[in-house]
Amino acid sequence: MGAKVIDGKFLNRLEAAALYVRNNMQGYFGGNHQTHFHGSTVEFADYREYVLGDDIRRIDWNLYSRFEKHYIKLFVDERQMHIQTFLDCSASMQKADENKALYAMRIAAAIGYLSVRNMDRTSIRLIKGDVAEDLCGTITGKNSFFRGIGKFDDLQFKGSTDLEKAIINCPSPGSNNGLTVIISDFMTESNWKKAVDYLLFQKRQVMLIQVLSPEEVDPEYNGRIRLVDLEASDPLDDRHMKMKITKSHIKAYKEALKDFIDDIKRFCSSREVDFISVTCDEPIEKLLFERMYLTGTIR
Repeated sequence: MGAKVIDGKFLNRLEAAALYVRNNMQGYFGGNHQTHFHGSTVEFADYREYVLGDDIRRIDWNLYSRFEKHYIKLFVDERQMHIQTFLDCSASMQKADENKALYAMRIAAAIGYLSVRNMDRTSIRLIKGDVAEDLCGTITGKNSFFRGIGKFDDLQFKGSTDLEKAIINCPSPGSNNGLTVIISDFMTESNWKKAVDYLLFQKRQVMLIQVLSPEEVDPEYNGRIRLVDLEASDPLDDRHMKMKITKSHIKAYKEALKDFIDDIKRFCSSREVDFISVTCDEPIEKLLFERMYLTGTIR
């Protein structure tokens, strides 16, 4: 069942959590998400005055005896949502020790498990080049979830990705029916912001999770080195370079990284998109149960 990615202990820790999707989503009939619409569950929500065409079986005759007006009972509506995860499968997500890719897959697996546990539909789409490949179709139960996650064991991270084209050209992005999570380092030349705006136009709730390696946040290089771009296939690619690393270079890099992350934060804040930046040495439980909890995405 994708033993490299999840195990029984990890799943047990997820049993106490639940994904939260904003209640203005329409979703599908059935499920556990309460919306601001009124439906046919047994949980009472409110009263309103009867109008022609209402179901007379919902009239509260006790209220009629008191006010001599017909009022009907309104009940909470519960819907099934579609939780969609886009996983960046570029070479920069792999890194040398594979921890970054494994961490990203564990996030996708955790979101998928929380979805099916809450009776939602879930999809995991792998961004390769400018295409978003469907890992295993739409998942609607734990058995299909485990079969799908097993495919993570053979997943390769290579080449470059175009987040914009892959997401915008996705054949079934959904509309007003759930949450989309994009997992990436966002170190791409593609216009991923346009993809986020497209999802928002589709009335999707959006969350970005940036996964970085510790050395990307706090590099310890010094002296003469050769920098190799993992997403460049040609050894003569201009993105490869030789240089002498000094303290001033490290300082400039950290300032540029801070500006890069701050730009993502500003963009997300301006659109009410949740954003978390995490390093892959941080316990994933902290990401799920603290940082995603603070955004309100997990409860």
